[in-house]
Amino acid sequence: MLNRFKRVFGFGACDPKEGTTIVINAEKLERRVALLDNGVLEEYNIEREGESNIVGGIFKGRVKNIEPGLKAMFVDIGYEKNAFLHFWDAIPAALDSGLEEIEKEGRPKRQIKKITSKNIPEIYPIGSEIMVQVTKGPISSKGPRVTTNISLAGRYIVLMPYTDQFGISRKIDDPKERQRLRQIVQKLNVPEGMGIIMRTVAQGQRFRHFVRDLAMLLEQWREVESRRDAQAAPVCVYREPDLIERTARDFLTENVDNIICDNLETTQRMQEIAGRISRRAKRHIQHFSSRIPIFEELGIQKQINEAFQRQVLLPCGGYLVIDETEALIAIDVNTGRNKGSKDLDKTILETNLESAREIARQLRLRNIGGLVVVDFIDMRHRKDQLAVYKMMKDCLRRDKAKTQVLQITPIGLMEMTRQRINESLRDYVNDYCPYCSGRGRIKSVMTMSVEIQRQIHAVILKHRETAGDLIVVVNTDVLSRFKKEDAPLLMELERQCTGRLIFRSDPSIHREAFAILDANDNSPLYQVNM
Repeated sequence: MLNRFKRVFGFGACDPKEGTTIVINAEKLERRVALLDNGVLEEYNIEREGESNIVGGIFKGRVKNIEPGLKAMFVDIGYEKNAFLHFWDAIPAALDSGLEEIEKEGRPKRQIKKITSKNIPEIYPIGSEIMVQVTKGPISSKGPRVTTNISLAGRYIVLMPYTDQFGISRKIDDPKERQRLRQIVQKLNVPEGMGIIMRTVAQGQRFRHFVRDLAMLLEQWREVESRRDAQAAPVCVYREPDLIERTARDFLTENVDNIICDNLETTQRMQEIAGRISRRAKRHIQHFSSRIPIFEELGIQKQINEAFQRQVLLPCGGYLVIDETEALIAIDVNTGRNKGSKDLDKTILETNLESAREIARQLRLRNIGGLVVVDFIDMRHRKDQLAVYKMMKDCLRRDKAKTQVLQITPIGLMEMTRQRINESLRDYVNDYCPYCSGRGRIKSVMTMSVEIQRQIHAVILKHRETAGDLIVVVNTDVLSRFKKEDAPLLMELERQCTGRLIFRSDPSIHREAFAILDANDNSPLYQVNM
């Protein structure tokens, strides 16, 4: 593998199974981006032709309805389902707890009248126009969620055009670097009434990079204002860049060793985007041509396939069982084949620690969120529980979605929440099974035999004097059981009937569907349709 990449990229090429590599598969109908850390798939994103990601998009909408009981309003942003705006999201937000607030020198604090949720219906009455940004895409039957706290993300900074707050990401933990960034904030010429946030990737960057980033963001905001003033609501005035551009903006950092793309046109576009950021970053982007699909070549496809499995194997021999529902994710940890050492406590701790690392990875890969409950293997010692809790917290630091983790309860459960921004990977690429309607289960043949015999008996009692022969239409699998195991029971039923019981199979009907018909005119006496 390494020799092959050296031939393609040159003598100094790195093995994609070492370091951090971004792999892009660009096809006509779909674009996929995978982030590998030493060959292990850590993040995975898909974008399909004709589908638009509205998360991060800015809209000029119109208030359609206000629900005081819900403390929310519904905003028409031009989509089939109105957007949901909670009153809390319509109040100027305080700086996120993950940011350190900075006071900008020479800028007096504005005296802003305090706004509460009671004021929102007066500020935004029904029919009024409102500027909102999508924070959460439509999921299942729910429409998108929006906020009035608008921001534009750049390479190193985030521009907040409607608030004059300034902050630095707390993930930058070097005190000297934080002090340097505070000084840069003071030097930047941010327009009155606007604020900025220093992103984590700002660490170590030169002043000129921030000047250029701010200028690009201000230009973007001027375009947003131009569209806002020129068009009537509802209208989209800003849309987040596509997956390729977002990858260049968010992932192309000093920590990335290689970017490999299997499409020449997309590679050139990435190089052009990266060239605006830095020439050094541009050199990391390479085109890779192969007869074998790139995700197959690097073993990524196998890891993606595993992301859809209910059971996830762990290197230690244990395994996870992940069950995803609409609002809750249940994860069960099992020791499996991990017999470990003679010290049972040590074996349990080893399995739980490995599980915590894998759970954090699986949450990112599957893009699942909401309430997550993890049933770890019971640990007797509190110090072991705290070690697993700390491991989970540490592994979730790289997650871009907001997470909150509670300590393990006395019965071995860990509760956590993960921000849901879009559909999960499972819901995005799958349709509900038309046979089981998404339940993942169908009634057994024996269950159907019992239910059908019960209904035949009920029909015989109800229509004893009017019905003659009865036709029973069932699935082929059910009829097979009737012929083999249940023939004596059906003969007993027939003796209670004034006519005959005629059984017919229909391989096209659902296993749980059946019909009992009057043989004289084929009129249904009882039927279950699926």
